[in-house]
Amino acid sequence: MFTRSLMLLYSVFMASAVLAQPTLKVSAIPDEAPTELQRKFTPLGVYLEKEIGMKVQFIPVTDYAAVVEGLASNKLDLAWLGGFTFVQARLRGGNAIPIAQRLEDEKFTSKFIASTASGIKGLAELKGKNFTFGSVSSTSGHLMPRYFLLENKINPDKDFKRIAFSGAHDATALQVESGKVEAGVLNASVWDKLVTEKKVDTNKVRVIWTTPPYYDYNWTVRGNLDPALVKKLTDAFLKLDPKDKLHKDMLDLQRATRFIATKAENYKGIEAAARSAGMIK
Repeated sequence: MFTRSLMLLYSVFMASAVLAQPTLKVSAIPDEAPTELQRKFTPLGVYLEKEIGMKVQFIPVTDYAAVVEGLASNKLDLAWLGGFTFVQARLRGGNAIPIAQRLEDEKFTSKFIASTASGIKGLAELKGKNFTFGSVSSTSGHLMPRYFLLENKINPDKDFKRIAFSGAHDATALQVESGKVEAGVLNASVWDKLVTEKKVDTNKVRVIWTTPPYYDYNWTVRGNLDPALVKKLTDAFLKLDPKDKLHKDMLDLQRATRFIATKAENYKGIEAAARSAGMIK
């Protein structure tokens, strides 16, 4: 009887210990289909668990604002953000910290695309046409394209026949290809992936303009996360080596050559563009 009681107490203790194990809660802006985001994160999550020695849970969200709020309210510990979403998180919580970005994110670009049937071959010909951005809060699918349109004397709100928001980069390409809209804009990385994987028909859709480069995506932690854990996470991203087969597979899923360190100051240009475009008051 005594032995059985000890066994019961031990079982309860072990169950409590498992439940008490800390969990790193991670999310990402929903800039692609949910299944694609899950596919990209799963192996990275397994890798991070080994590197930091704690459970990692990916929490999908339905809109960009949920990620910003999650970091600000301490419901998320780590998030994959666009440059504009990072600026919003920084302004919302005051202490979000960017820890790593892809090498590609130092000089990111957006692609303006149009259906070949529309006959559009340049930015000026977008006037009077139906156009779709990605998400309202997307850096590469809305903010920077809007900023560069304004720089080119094109006001989307006045010069386009109709503006839509597809919600995601891959959805933008599909809407242009299907003829739902005549033109749109998406980030260059997703466009290249869609072309490589033959998920867009380049006989029906073509690139008409590529933006100048700007800083974009990064991995960001909430500002009050344990500094020792922040260092472990930063080191984990920076040590991903493209010469290592397993690492290369993870980097390929992230469409990254490698990860490099970043800092909040890198996104001052994004904040300035947002204020100039009237997207931050």
